[in-house]
Amino acid sequence: MTNRRTFTEDFKTMIVELIQSGKTIREICSEYSLSETAVRSWVKKKSPINIEGDVTSLEEIKKIKKEIAKL
Repeated sequence: MTNRRTFTEDFKTMIVELIQSGKTIREICSEYSLSETAVRSWVKKKSPINIEGDVTSLEEIKKIKKEIAKL
């Protein structure tokens, strides 16, 4: 049986911001006892994407797609 930890969106955002400010994923994982796989996933979802001058993230795009599907 595994003990899955859950993290708030604010925590995930903070971790991504630390990486974007120059800390390595390895440093962050060691400091906060996180898996590299989870952190890399958070970075992928929350990193800014520049689309025709607008900045968004994969996470925001998925939210918008869900809203469109509801409509």
